[in-house]
Amino acid sequence: MSQRPESLFPLFAALPTLAGIGPKSAKALEQIGVRTPRDLLMTLPASGVDRHRRASIEEVVPPAVATVEVMIGQHHPPSTKGRPYRIAVRDEAVDFTLIYFHARGDYLQKLLPTGQRRIVSGKVELFDGIAQMTHPDHVVLPDAGDDLPAFEPVYPLTAGVTQKLMFKATRDALSKAPELAEWIDPPLKQREGWPDWHSALTAAHAPQATTDLSHMAVSRVRLAYDELFAHQLTLALARAQVRQKPGRVSAGDGRLRKRVLAALPYRPTGAQTRAIAEIAADLGTPQRMNRLLQGDVGAGKTLVALMALLVAVEAGGQGVMMAPTEILARQHLQGLRPLAEKAGVVLEILTGRDKGRERQAKLAALAAGDIQILVGTHAVFQPDVQFHDLRLAVVDEQHRFGVTQRMELGSKGQAVDVLVMTATPIPRSLSLTQFGEMDLSVLDEKPPGRTPVTTALVSTERLDQVVDRLRTAVAEGRQAYWVCPLVEESEVSDMTAAEERFKRLRSALGEGVVGLVHGQMPPADKDAAMARFAAGETKVLVATTVIEVGVDVPNASIMVIERAESFGLAQLHQLRGRVGRGAAASTCLLLYQGPLSKTGERRLAILRETEDGFVIAEEDLAMRGAGDMIGTAQSGLPRFRIADLERQTALLELARSDARKLLHDDPTLDTPRGKAARVLLWLMEQDRAIRLISVG
Repeated sequence: MSQRPESLFPLFAALPTLAGIGPKSAKALEQIGVRTPRDLLMTLPASGVDRHRRASIEEVVPPAVATVEVMIGQHHPPSTKGRPYRIAVRDEAVDFTLIYFHARGDYLQKLLPTGQRRIVSGKVELFDGIAQMTHPDHVVLPDAGDDLPAFEPVYPLTAGVTQKLMFKATRDALSKAPELAEWIDPPLKQREGWPDWHSALTAAHAPQATTDLSHMAVSRVRLAYDELFAHQLTLALARAQVRQKPGRVSAGDGRLRKRVLAALPYRPTGAQTRAIAEIAADLGTPQRMNRLLQGDVGAGKTLVALMALLVAVEAGGQGVMMAPTEILARQHLQGLRPLAEKAGVVLEILTGRDKGRERQAKLAALAAGDIQILVGTHAVFQPDVQFHDLRLAVVDEQHRFGVTQRMELGSKGQAVDVLVMTATPIPRSLSLTQFGEMDLSVLDEKPPGRTPVTTALVSTERLDQVVDRLRTAVAEGRQAYWVCPLVEESEVSDMTAAEERFKRLRSALGEGVVGLVHGQMPPADKDAAMARFAAGETKVLVATTVIEVGVDVPNASIMVIERAESFGLAQLHQLRGRVGRGAAASTCLLLYQGPLSKTGERRLAILRETEDGFVIAEEDLAMRGAGDMIGTAQSGLPRFRIADLERQTALLELARSDARKLLHDDPTLDTPRGKAARVLLWLMEQDRAIRLISVG
């Protein structure tokens, strides 16, 4: 089934095929991402209005919505321009007034004829002690009262679209929605008590009470599950696709790894040992490896990566380790080379700086297999870089390399295994949506020898004291980072810019003591400033967040973060991880400008309480929401319309295991449930996944 099933055609027709929607409102709806009847059905009511019939407006406490039958009395047209039109009415118990602004008298005479009965529904308010209803939402004949929903759904709106239009259009879309075969595992559906898709959709658009609007309401849970299941099915298909491609068995005999372990001054943590074993097991199978190694700052990912690369070398092949920047590549080189030498392995670096003869010599050695492990930047992607037998690619910091680059790297060898490393602890729910097609290894222990970092909150009013403390620390031979939020002094923002702070600290601490790095500098200047700091020539490095991923300066034991309240939690945690890498006791000062908002206060408090990146990431997710957390624009994170990642992690886990199980039992989706699942993929616009099945 490589084209959309006919049963879904009405849901993917143009919006103006629905009642009440013309070209203008269709355009307005597009602004909120609603382009088809299907999108409209996936836009659920955000709240509701109680329109239960009452005998009298006495039964509600103004201001509140009331629905009552009234006898219409006198009309009072406005005496002067700009005054309202008033109509006296009486329900079973009290008199009140209907108010209309800018209304035509002849229209109102027709709508509300004196001496007749009508049902009116709208917001009742007290004005100088007299009850009135301004512009009733509904006016209907007494025998048409049943057409008014007792509980009216209220939709998220955009300019140019009214609630009436949304109500009318969604009802029409519901009438066109087909009954679809069930894609959920029958025992699961029974256990959870979920309705069919069509019934769930109908119920979600016709809430009977406020409880029906909660994300816990059974019809909404069912619809959220459909969304998550379709997404996890897509990832599982992508994963199966990678695994189908023939990989190569790289089984090492362990001799090189033994030498490195013997040379280490400490024992690897349990988490490191476990990750190394998981990766070695993957490399030893004929399937392609596609694994994410997730570890907090300083959890020892580099050692795990080296061990993985050594398996490839033991098996007679080569490995490459990719870093996003030149500085990081050089840092990996410094960290890895001494250990590689202990194992008798040739490790080289290739970056954009290599030119001419030197570059030619490296390329020749690489093609001949004389260089066993290559560390590099994206310079490794250039066509003239040829390996003798590339088996494993380790990619540092996922988000700097797109999937396409991962594939290019894969084409450098015959069926290259891929290991992606990230220092950003990602909450379980996000790693499932973002990297769900990858297998996951987590480093959740800190190696011995890392000193805990003391974190303190300091108000910007005490800035001078902080500078004094810094002066003393520098005199004692310590080094510090000073992180600023923005680059240039801007009028809009009172945040001190890095350049201003650099000038002030330089005049306070002396020439040659303070260095500066920020994103706008030419890369060579940035590298040079970093190198001077790493060599201990400058004692204080003023920087923007360019340092959050990267440089390892064990002597740096102080981190000052200015206007800490303006950073996200995960970012603050990454920055703090730059210190505490040596033997000296380290400090992180969070400089904030009061008064702090509630969330700002909570964020800084969490940081003071824990150094566990995973705890911090979960908190960050709870506080900021998923899209915000990884910047949805660049995250490639799916935009769910109904599912809520922060609150429905358990549902996501369920969808993931169910999707993998379905594909395990029915890899081509040809059973009745498999075919229903294909329809779900079309419904959820996962066309990529459908192509994967048809290719598969």
